[in-house]
Amino acid sequence: MLNSNLLRKLDMQDLMVFVAVYEQSSVTGVSEALCVSQSTVSYCLKKLRTSFEDELFINTRTGMRPTYKASTMYTHVLKILESINLCHAGTPTFDPTLQPVTFNICAPEYFEQLILPRLLKSFDFADLPVMVNMHKFETDIPAEELRDGSLDLVICFGPDFHRSHADFNTRRLLEDDLVCVFDKRATPLEPRLSLQAFTQRRHVFPTPWTSTTNMVDGWLAQQAHKRQIVARSNSYSAALKMITGTDFILTLPRRIQQLLANEAIFNHCEAPNGLPGFTLDMQWSQSVDQDSANTWLREQVIKACVEQEMA
Repeated sequence: MLNSNLLRKLDMQDLMVFVAVYEQSSVTGVSEALCVSQSTVSYCLKKLRTSFEDELFINTRTGMRPTYKASTMYTHVLKILESINLCHAGTPTFDPTLQPVTFNICAPEYFEQLILPRLLKSFDFADLPVMVNMHKFETDIPAEELRDGSLDLVICFGPDFHRSHADFNTRRLLEDDLVCVFDKRATPLEPRLSLQAFTQRRHVFPTPWTSTTNMVDGWLAQQAHKRQIVARSNSYSAALKMITGTDFILTLPRRIQQLLANEAIFNHCEAPNGLPGFTLDMQWSQSVDQDSANTWLREQVIKACVEQEMA
């Protein structure tokens, strides 16, 4: 707040006159530089003197000489005008064409297989000097890395697979469901597996992140059932190789099955009724919600997901 009510009567023109008189030592010169009349300059000086309770400038044969108080005020008034200009300019808009930039994203393989290639192709097509560092998704959302800026975005599965954080924003990117994939020579005849047929088969399980729980086994437990897992893989493509030439079953996201499961080798059928689907969600810290670079990155990810939905 202001130290004196007298200061409330000042405006930007008064401060501009102060700086101009200080620098030019001439009322006439200030009048011409600011395109105002000499009487306006004199009126502004009168307001300044009243508000700051000081003569500020003394008229001498060599021009307007600043008082001690005016000399101490000069740099502060300059900063006020500079700050006003910054307020008017606002936050600089991120322009990925100006200089190389690196973004850090933590995401499961699902994002790397399905969305990241589209994202990189769009950067390449626009000839943007953008690099993306992918960080493997571990047990839970890397909250501290997101807060301290080590990560720009976290991509995760939902809903409610991970602990929520009040200081993070979340955006749903797309939805998907699960299908059952088989070696073509071991495909069941029915278009949809029953729960009994599903649990009787031996399973290969691709682990999307390091966790003791997953959506399939969690759902089976609710039905008082469990499955026999013969192998866990670190990737979808490795899991597909594991079931080749066997009667094993592999439960995959439908979009991944369409992308990776070669129809010459694999078949699929619908999962048992009631097996839930999932969402792919994007999370970011509220501290970067208005950051133009982070906003731009989020927009590109959303665009790539929309293109995937329409493909």
